[in-house]
Amino acid sequence: MTDVHVHLAALPTPANGCLLSKRMRRSPITHLVAWSQGLPLDDAETANARYLDRLDEELGRSRSVRRAVLLGMDGVYDASGRLDEGHTDFLIANDCVLEARKRSERFLAGVSINPARRDAVEEAERCADRGAVLVKVLPNAQCFDPSEKRFQDFYRALARRKLALLSHVGFEFSLIGQDQSVGDPARLRAALDEGVTVIAAHGCSTGLFVWEKYLETMRELAARYPRFYVDTSALTLPNRVGALWRLARSPELNDRFLFGTDYPLPVFGWGHGGDADNRFDRQARVLTGVGLPPRLDFADLPR
Repeated sequence: MTDVHVHLAALPTPANGCLLSKRMRRSPITHLVAWSQGLPLDDAETANARYLDRLDEELGRSRSVRRAVLLGMDGVYDASGRLDEGHTDFLIANDCVLEARKRSERFLAGVSINPARRDAVEEAERCADRGAVLVKVLPNAQCFDPSEKRFQDFYRALARRKLALLSHVGFEFSLIGQDQSVGDPARLRAALDEGVTVIAAHGCSTGLFVWEKYLETMRELAARYPRFYVDTSALTLPNRVGALWRLARSPELNDRFLFGTDYPLPVFGWGHGGDADNRFDRQARVLTGVGLPPRLDFADLPR
């Protein structure tokens, strides 16, 4: 099985093209990840290598998951399509992702391309040529509306190059956010209409504990679009567990769920599989325990 939602964490170095704002470097989530993974924030080269080595080792011990899609993170772009560093909290460059995936046969490349960048189509082509398997976006933090017609050529490029689009769904509080409404999965219709295989992250949950206004939209999209899928990333976190229990009672959607963890974020056991010695197996056990067993693998998606 493949985990489609694993974040590549990388501190900036002179060569890797990544960015990290001062605000993000000081944030609790950065320090939590560094502490949990044993990463020295004052030694980027060591921290970056250690993160990948520990991820590879944890995958190697998993009985449930064989491979992980490493996700990049593009930045915010201004009206002219140029990178706006002042509004970008962090950027994990696509070349960093493409190089990282070479470290292990367990890694796949999930690049990130903000469709508002002026070279979005060219970047999609370049990344596809270098072996990327999907494109990850986080509209709330990357400050774009996925439903805008101006992105039609970008979506057509993804469909043509058989690159799936993995999009954050729900609210986002860890990064600078301008418009939480763009986390609405209904805005992904524009990509679906162009034939893109779309994966809506986090079970289409809002991330607001029990207020789950997007679940009916998820059902409508699944009924209309055969290329619409949903991943299970972060569903064991307390702020999304309400969606976990609701989705477990929607067996008609089981053939649309792809396995995801949101690594390196923690996985809560909720009485199911909390004794598993790694996050991948723990997530799989929890999902199975609540009645949402992983059945569909990323490799099985239509291309």
